[in-house]
Amino acid sequence: MGKLLYFIRQALLNISQNKLIHLISLGTISIAILILGVFLLLLVNVEGWIKNWGGSITMSVYLEDNLPKRQIAVIRQALSSREGVEIQRFISKEEALIELKSALGPQSELVEGLTRNPLPASFEIAIREPKTDPASIKRELEGIPGVVEVQYSEAWIKRFRGVMRLVRVGGMMLGGLLCLGVLFIVTNTIKLTIYSRKEEIEIMKLVGATDWFVKIPFLIEGFIQGATGGLLALVSLFVFYLIMASNKGIFLSFTLLEVVFVPHFYMTAIVGLSSFLGFLGSLMAVGRFFEV
Repeated sequence: MGKLLYFIRQALLNISQNKLIHLISLGTISIAILILGVFLLLLVNVEGWIKNWGGSITMSVYLEDNLPKRQIAVIRQALSSREGVEIQRFISKEEALIELKSALGPQSELVEGLTRNPLPASFEIAIREPKTDPASIKRELEGIPGVVEVQYSEAWIKRFRGVMRLVRVGGMMLGGLLCLGVLFIVTNTIKLTIYSRKEEIEIMKLVGATDWFVKIPFLIEGFIQGATGGLLALVSLFVFYLIMASNKGIFLSFTLLEVVFVPHFYMTAIVGLSSFLGFLGSLMAVGRFFEV
């Protein structure tokens, strides 16, 4: 226990004696891990949104302009009588424009100058029967008098899932490059620390200190640097999450998207990965100067 405390004190002493180098290294590590964390945060949320939307197929049934209320009632009846179809709500032209302005947020002034409302009224419906063919329903609904167009979510969700697979592969490549960057940063930081204490290390070895006795403080130093960088990145990621959550009403021009933080497993993995990279980087650095 006494040796461990000595090693930790030596590691902290090394950090305090090379503050500027360690601060620059720590900031760079934090940014690298934060980039990886932001990617994970976006991936978790997008996959959650797709999963929620994928539970049932939603459709938007757009109507012709200036339809009389009687015709709208006929369309409502035609929709509700279809087996497996559930009408979620009717959106008038005025409500559609209000929702568009809300989605645009600060950019809502772009539509303020419109002389007429170009948005159509629509019904939002959900298909609750999993075996129902949405394409056939789309064709059937578009045959109702007064219906201009029917759009549904399944097609773009399938395409989006394909894109997400590519994003995951790209994320793995990005993560690999960031990990190599962290290793490079930690390795060179520990090297500079070793160079600054080279004479002291030589004296310690002359009086009988073993290689591992000299190495361990540098390994702890790298571990501390990696763990601290990971924690700072996690705190920054949480701030980024709060910003996303507070603006969820206009995020990506979608409304009512619930933003969640990364699960505890990912939080542990972020700090654990950063700590491991710090330790591995310091191990690579000391391996150049000592015989294992």
